[in-house]
This record gives sequence, C-alpha cells and structure tokens, in this order.
Amino acid sequence: MKLRRKAMLVVMKKYIVKLTPKERKKLLSVVSKGQNKASTIRRAHILLKSDEGKTDEEIADLLYSSEDTVGRTRERFCKEGVQAALEDRPHPGAERILDDGQEAYLVALACSDPPQGRKRWTLELLTTRLIEDGIVDDISTETVRLTLKKTNLNRGE
Repeated sequence: MKLRRKAMLVVMKKYIVKLTPKERKKLLSVVSKGQNKASTIRRAHILLKSDEGKTDEEIADLLYSSEDTVGRTRERFCKEGVQAALEDRPHPGAERILDDGQEAYLVALACSDPPQGRKRWTLELLTTRLIEDGIVDDISTETVRLTLKKTNLNRGE
C-alpha cells in the first residue's frame, strides 16, 4: 500500500491584522451593539478573527463570506486604518442617459398638445417622438417614465 503525502501549502499573508487594545474594543462594540449595517458588522468580525490568527478561508467559512472579501478588508485595514476598513466606499451611479437639454426637450414635449387623434401623450408616443426628432438614438419607455417622474410631471390633473 502506497502512502500519499499531502503537500502543505504555506500562504504568507501580505496584510497582517494586529489590533491595538483600543481598536479591539471598538470592533467588539460594533459587533455587540447590533446597531450598525450588516456589512460593517461583518467587516468588524473579519478584523477580529484575523487578529486571532484565523486564515482567510476559515474566516470566510465562519462568516458565510468570500475569501476575497476577507482579503480586501484586511488590506484596507493595513493601508487605511480601522475606520476605513469598516466603512462602505461610495458606489458610482449609472451614467445619465439624457443630458439636461434632452430632459428639457422631453418635458416640453410631454407638456405640449398630443399628436392629432390622441387625447394624451403615452410613454410609447414620447419615446418614439424623441427618436424621430433625433434627440436620442435609442431610449426605453422606462427611462422616459423615470425622467418624467423625477420632474413630478402629472398630466392627469
């Protein structure tokens, strides 16, 4: 019978979490009060477990998270400090589909008289007209709806 040896893979962590007593107290406060966002509490747990010497894999399994999340949290702690590691970074919003001029045209069009034979503008009519007039190359009725909603435009009054 042939015995197989398992190769031990030693992974050296680049970002080692060493908490000061003050930082540990702050993190314990975050996890025990339960008054923070779940993502903040998860990051606090990650830092506490990292300081205890747990591996990224062990922490990810314990917290039902990914190893990448654990690694990113440790890295932010080491580079930027405990507060930065706990906070969410701003998420950039989607790029605007209509610029100010295009929005103004849409609002003016919606306020104008509807096409002949129609009682009022519909989202489909407005969408078609924007494309026909060369204001946009392509646009969805949902974008038209959201733009008009944003302006509190209500033609039903």
